[in-house]
This record gives sequence, structure tokens and C-alpha cells, in this order.
Amino acid sequence: MESIVVFCGSSEGTNEQYAKDAFRLGETLAKANIKLVYGGARIGIMGQVASGVLAENGKVLGVIPEFLMKKEVFHPNLTELIITQDMHERKLKMHELSDGILMLPGGYGTLEEFFEMLTWAQLGLHQFPIGVLNTSGFYDSLLQMMTHMVNQGFVKQENYDMILVAESIDELLTKMENYKSLPVPKWLTKEQI
Repeated sequence: MESIVVFCGSSEGTNEQYAKDAFRLGETLAKANIKLVYGGARIGIMGQVASGVLAENGKVLGVIPEFLMKKEVFHPNLTELIITQDMHERKLKMHELSDGILMLPGGYGTLEEFFEMLTWAQLGLHQFPIGVLNTSGFYDSLLQMMTHMVNQGFVKQENYDMILVAESIDELLTKMENYKSLPVPKWLTKEQI
């Protein structure tokens, strides 16, 4: 992987470990020469992961919609900042600029971005590894719900298995580097991809 898009919160949450892991993830990405693609803010978990990359002289590409420039307070020291018209353009641009997807703790926006990318993978629109850094068990309940969806016949086991989960940054990045994607669904044509 040359670049990873990281979806995460614009808040730091109530557990200081979330921010610590975000910063350490940034440092780890920079040391591995992996460019960070993210939402462009200097606040919350978003700001921590970017600051971690920058602390190790890594590359950070922020993508932020114009209306969030003031609300999320864009990070002033990024390698590059792309301003989009809206959230949809932001997600598409992040997707175009990355070859891996990683989710840290966050709220509704984080989940929305993650699930859209996961859905695109399920449909065969990309074959990127999709990782979840489950800091302090933050996503345990979500993963349990997703297992319930499999058990109830709404998600195929193979689609659930696309999600790579670890509490350790190094373990997660290793899983992502070694990921073998599913074949593109037969009901999709080459032109649709």
C-alpha cells in the first residue's frame, strides 16, 4: 500500500487511548512510507493521526469540503489539501487517492464513510484492504451486530471476512498488506467497475 485513507472522529472521545493510538498510527504510516489520506482537520482523532505522520516527516493529504473548512479547522501543516464542494465529492476523492481503508474510533460520519467503502468492496467496485483499529474494544458491539447480520442472512460470511480487525497497529497493517481480495461478483460487468 502506498496510501491509506483513514476515517475517524473529529472529537477525541472519552478514552485518551484513542488519541494515543491515532498519533502512533500516524507515526507508523510515516515510517512505512505510506501516505495518509484523511478528512483534513487538525482537531480530534483526525488531527492526532495527521500530527503523528507529520512528526515523522511523512506525507499527509487532507480532503475537506468547503463548508467544513471553518467547523473542523483544517490542519495548517499538511503536505497537500484538497477542498471539495461537498461530502460526496470528498469520499470519492479520498477513495481515488488511496489503496487501503482504515477506520479508527469515531461517530456517525466515520461509520457512514466506512460503510460506504465497505459496500463498494462488496459490490466489487474496489479491492482495497479494509481495516478496523479496534482500540480498547471500541468497535466490539458493532462487530457483534455485523456478525448478527451474517447469522440472520443479510450479509454473506465472505463479505464480513473482508473486514480486517485488530487492536494492534502493527498487526492490523500486516493483515492489510497481506490481504487477498474477493473475486469481482459475476453479476457485475467490466464496464460497471
